[in-house]
Amino acid sequence: MKIGFIGLGIMGRPMAKNLLKAGHKLIVLDMNKTAVEELVAAGAGSAHTAAEIASQTDLIITMLPNSPHVKTVALGEHGLIESAAPGKVLIDMSSISPGASQEVAAGLAAKGMDMLDAPVSGGEPKAIDGTIAVMVGGKKEVFDKFKEILDVMAGSVVYVGKIGAGNTTKLCNQVVVALNIAAVSEAMILAKKAGVDPELVYQAIRGGLAGSTVMDAKAPMMMDRNFKPGFRIDLHIKDMANALETSRAVGAPLPLAAQAMEIMQAIKQDGCGVEDHASIVKFYEKISNAEVTRKV
Repeated sequence: MKIGFIGLGIMGRPMAKNLLKAGHKLIVLDMNKTAVEELVAAGAGSAHTAAEIASQTDLIITMLPNSPHVKTVALGEHGLIESAAPGKVLIDMSSISPGASQEVAAGLAAKGMDMLDAPVSGGEPKAIDGTIAVMVGGKKEVFDKFKEILDVMAGSVVYVGKIGAGNTTKLCNQVVVALNIAAVSEAMILAKKAGVDPELVYQAIRGGLAGSTVMDAKAPMMMDRNFKPGFRIDLHIKDMANALETSRAVGAPLPLAAQAMEIMQAIKQDGCGVEDHASIVKFYEKISNAEVTRKV
């Protein structure tokens, strides 16, 4: 297919490359000119506005930082809506608030354009190897039509309900991930303060009930002092803000998620906002005056 792709950040760039590798033709757009040039060198075309992309393609994928960016690209000046028409589809793979997804979908629907909200989980490594998890909301018939496109970028693609359900599911995911990283951090600090090698503790418990994908991804990063961002604290704060906003709207108290949000806000103030969310451990290190490393 000829696909428009808007948003070539940490996740979007490798996702777009996987579409190219699968033989699809892309027209890309991003504020980062270096990222655009990289995709053009790989065989993509480029455009100057979202409206221009929508005029040349029937399927547009967006991978943007937050709700305001998606609203601007979809509904703003020179946005997709200016070239919207029946038969055109937006698959928004950004992680935004469910309400924003519904608002954008309604705006595009007025011009006959369909939308799926299809946020992803897995971070940069899984985006690179094409094994991200995608959770999709929208019309089932639209999902069925474009699932093969999503499969190119993903290891798991699951339809979860009407528009907005994809981002609700992503918020649930982000709550679990944040609390899991915090739990791993607490455990590693406990081991360190008790004089037990955190590496040996990790190896001992990872095969039992405490083991998780999050532990396997983040505990080694903590012990290696590797906080290169696969998923930045700043972005996780954005997701947790959306989760807490949604929780208040639907009446679902999230006391542990609120605590995790405060932890991330605290380390952001220490300059860790651009680091990987594994740096949650730094909060515990600061209050316990210890550092998680592989050797005691």
